[in-house]
Amino acid sequence: MGESVQWIKHIELYVSSTATPSEQSASVDEVATLLKKGIFNLETLVKEMEMYLTTTDSIVRSRGNLLLAELLDKLASKPLSSSSIHSLVGFFTERLADWKALRGALVGCLALLRRTVDVGNVTDSDAKAVAESYLQNLQVQSLGQHDRKLSFQLLECLLNHYPGAIGDLGDDLVYGICEAVDGEKDPECLLLVFHIVECLGQIYPDPSGPLANYAEDMFEILGSYFPIHFTHPKGEDDDTKREELSRALMLSFASTPLFEPFSIPLLLEKLSSSLPSAKVESFKYLSYCTAKYGPERMASHAEVLWSSVKDAIYISPQCTLTKESELFGGMGFKDSDVMMQAFILLQEVIQQYGDFISLVLGDNDINAFINSLSQYKEMDDIPSLAKQRLHVVGHIMSTCAKPSPALCNKVFNSFFPLLMESLGLSVEKSLNGYLDEDCSPPAKFNFAAIYLCTELLAACRYVAVSLDSSTPALEFSQQAWSTMLNNSCKSLVKTFFSLLRSTEADQRASSGVYFGVKGLEILATFPESFLPASNSLYDNILSEFVRTVTSGSHETFLWTLTLKALTEIGLFANKHPESAKAVIFEKIVVEKFVSLIPSGESAMPSSLKLKAAFEIGGTRKEFMFKVVHALSAAIYTNFSAAYDEGNHESGKLMILLLDTYTEKVLPWFLKIGGFEEIPLNFALGIWEKIEHTMYLNLSTLEIAMGAGYKDLLSAIMTAIKKAVGSCSKESQEIIINKAFGVLSSCTGFGFESGSSLVKEEDVKQNLNPGDSSCKHEWLTSLFASVIIALRPQTSIPNGKMIIQLFIKSLLNGHVPSAHALGSLVNKLPLEIKGMNCAENLTLNTALDMISPTFTGISHHDNVSQTNGSGIDFSSLRLNTLRMQSGINTAIGLAWIGKGLLMRGHEKVKDITMALLSLLMLDCEGVDSKELQIIDVEDMHQLRTTAADAFHIIMSDSGECLSRAYHATIRPLYKQRFFSTIMPIFLSLVIKSDASLVRSMLYRAFAHVVSDTPVIAVLAESKKIVPILLDCLSVLSKDVANKEIIYNVLLVISGILLEKNGQEAAVENAPIIVNLLIDLTTYQHMMAIRETAIQCLVAMTELPYTRIYPLRTKVLQATSKALDDPKRIVRQEAVRCRQSWASIASRTLRF
Repeated sequence: MGESVQWIKHIELYVSSTATPSEQSASVDEVATLLKKGIFNLETLVKEMEMYLTTTDSIVRSRGNLLLAELLDKLASKPLSSSSIHSLVGFFTERLADWKALRGALVGCLALLRRTVDVGNVTDSDAKAVAESYLQNLQVQSLGQHDRKLSFQLLECLLNHYPGAIGDLGDDLVYGICEAVDGEKDPECLLLVFHIVECLGQIYPDPSGPLANYAEDMFEILGSYFPIHFTHPKGEDDDTKREELSRALMLSFASTPLFEPFSIPLLLEKLSSSLPSAKVESFKYLSYCTAKYGPERMASHAEVLWSSVKDAIYISPQCTLTKESELFGGMGFKDSDVMMQAFILLQEVIQQYGDFISLVLGDNDINAFINSLSQYKEMDDIPSLAKQRLHVVGHIMSTCAKPSPALCNKVFNSFFPLLMESLGLSVEKSLNGYLDEDCSPPAKFNFAAIYLCTELLAACRYVAVSLDSSTPALEFSQQAWSTMLNNSCKSLVKTFFSLLRSTEADQRASSGVYFGVKGLEILATFPESFLPASNSLYDNILSEFVRTVTSGSHETFLWTLTLKALTEIGLFANKHPESAKAVIFEKIVVEKFVSLIPSGESAMPSSLKLKAAFEIGGTRKEFMFKVVHALSAAIYTNFSAAYDEGNHESGKLMILLLDTYTEKVLPWFLKIGGFEEIPLNFALGIWEKIEHTMYLNLSTLEIAMGAGYKDLLSAIMTAIKKAVGSCSKESQEIIINKAFGVLSSCTGFGFESGSSLVKEEDVKQNLNPGDSSCKHEWLTSLFASVIIALRPQTSIPNGKMIIQLFIKSLLNGHVPSAHALGSLVNKLPLEIKGMNCAENLTLNTALDMISPTFTGISHHDNVSQTNGSGIDFSSLRLNTLRMQSGINTAIGLAWIGKGLLMRGHEKVKDITMALLSLLMLDCEGVDSKELQIIDVEDMHQLRTTAADAFHIIMSDSGECLSRAYHATIRPLYKQRFFSTIMPIFLSLVIKSDASLVRSMLYRAFAHVVSDTPVIAVLAESKKIVPILLDCLSVLSKDVANKEIIYNVLLVISGILLEKNGQEAAVENAPIIVNLLIDLTTYQHMMAIRETAIQCLVAMTELPYTRIYPLRTKVLQATSKALDDPKRIVRQEAVRCRQSWASIASRTLRF
């Protein structure tokens, strides 16, 4: 009983005149929920609502009808009996005559008509009754927008779901629709109108049916909307709406051939419009309608269609040369949108109406133009308009020939003999065997004819490829164009050869080079079942290309184009690996370039050899294996020559070989996947080569190569890192065991299983290296490369010995050891469970070894100086430790701290405090005897290194600790470190009295802020901005800080552009402006001046009262910047001056 009262209250609320839309919506939802639960049924509801549905109060009656209709819409998935549906649809059908309750009737009819069979739907007879009532009672265009939309939706629903039922209405339906849609302007309604017309075309296809009687009237309504445009654009979505409306209108145009007598003339007329968009739309509609109307109806329009297309693409071509035109023989054009749509129409008409091609082939202007091309001997001699028309004629040939072999025959027979004659090559003589092997091509070339010839050959190749799998070779040979091309192929090949050889000495891009290479490539990539180039000619083409590439000494246009052509030929041939062409390609091309990799006999530079071998290898997986094998062999051979014999040439070559492997070959295999043995074998091969190298002649090689020696070591390290990083856990364990075995076999590394700490005497020994230190450093670098690239899951045997090795090397200034230690602490597990857990290294074990080592070096028990900050500044034993060791310690701590920070380990706090201790180290309080051995410059360098360590910790690195090398990266680690370190920095800056220490604190602070995401900086902007300004002021005094200054400026720029940052900047506006003004004249870096001026522009967004007093200073500063030697700075100064002048007084004199 309570629920009954509840839903009645909801009904009363809905029909009440005081109910808001939200309350009405809630009432509908509540009543619908109760109906779905079966608390009461629909019959009960209708009986209860009877008074609201039939009352003479039009407002209540309207709301009651709408409530019932919306409830039916909510119950679309609830099964209803046929009698209930019949009664309801009859009720709403009658209500269509009640214009005051019309919306409810429309919604109710729609809800019932949209129901599906499985839940009970409206019968055909009831649907027809709805349509009849609709046509009899509704004056659609007199309704509001929403009701018109509902009316069109109802009509669309009837046409889509009940076409058979309402089709009997015939002329009444078509006339009623004409009357309903005439004059509609609302975009949403028009989408429905266009679809309604499209549906009509499907219901009444009969050429003598009801639609035929009103086709002209209907199209007159539709045609008034073409082309679609908005007279009052409202926003960014207008283009999307226009495209949607335009497509819907196009579908309605093409919905029935009955519109053809009216649509085609209209569209052709619109082609004369001065608006390019109208022409584009007209061609687009013509293309679509041509396909839908059929060839019989379009035949009568053939001549006028060709005339319209010809006028758009040939008489008045609208195409422009691209920037890369020279790379395409001077014929690189970009067609306008009008031309592109015109070519689409040409293609569609030719496909639909084959006889149309006779108009094109017989066109006097086209043929006269082709005959006139003989007057131009060079491509540069052709005037601009003639060159555009040449491009158009080539496109026309291609478009006409591609649709079918029959069309290809017609085009080929019409143009090919004429083009051959222009080239001095007679087709008849070729057919009769007149041209023999010794026949020479003409001395002068008709480049226009060559261009058209290559376009025609490309179209023929397209036809041949499209039919290759479905057409027997015998049928190919019976094609007239096939026979003609086969017999002319030899002379064409010789002509293209002559083009190449005549321009071979020219290093520039030229038409002869491009068309010669392109022509040969086309002939070589016809399907094997169709042989315009026999195997002997195919052999000659490949040999000529190989000769061109291998004889090149520079990466010229000809060299690049020829290599690209060889690659395309290889890709095509290898679609059928067992074919004769694929076999020939492998023998002539692949084997030649693979053999060049280790060879030093060819005059071809090594960089070109490697590039060519890689490009050719990439045409097939098996070929790339050959390249890898040859490349690895060359690396190992030159490795021995360089490090055993000290051959510096081999060292230089190794750099190229390793770069090719790292940057090209390895990524190629990783992309296709499944070839882990490639990087595994490479890494193992390097370590085996080291193992069997009897004598590493490093000193001699270093002297011979100079700076290139470090490049060689870097190349080997990068190659090892990339290879190891590409391997699985199991493969990595094989590599590290091999590498450790090689190091263990070398004397002088001092691996001792019982030692876990680095002793001070070991450090002293490392600081005074002996003769073997070069070899130790080299081997340690390569071993560090293995460690850096390991996965976190990879087990590391003999871990304590490895830690010892890297600590000793680090203290001796070996940076890769620092990278390795950072990688280890980032990836090592906290603990290992299992039988062999004691043998594997854990993070805690590593830290137990690392921390005491550095603490032992830096701890001093006799001196205590905390400066009130809680940090021990007496952290170095200056009498026993050289300052360089302290610098190396700072670098090591930075990379170790970075590894810990990225994984989110708490020990990073200890590292941070240690670095701050080094940074704030001062000579005050140091024993006078110790002070005598301290170099001031060394002390400054130590503090600078400690400050720069924060940049290492916060910045992204490509050398290690990256995703490429499987680093453990905790989300938001930079933001967390920033939040932790900022309070410490702020406290230390306030308490610091020494200017040098303060400047170092600012330097470290700048690194942290610069590498922190801006969103984290903005959250603390009010605290940070003052210290950021002090930092900028202090650092700008030293030219060496210019990169840091620039980074700080970028942070300030980010703050000024965000609302949160602007609030913090308001309080410091005068200071910010003064600092920025000073930096507008910073002589040592243009980017600083530019960014400073940009920041001044951003300052204009601050409140008027804060920046108005500063305007004079800024305008004076920008006046000076207008004379800056750099144009980009002057441009920013003009922009800044305009921004500040707009807030200045009109009477202000500059």
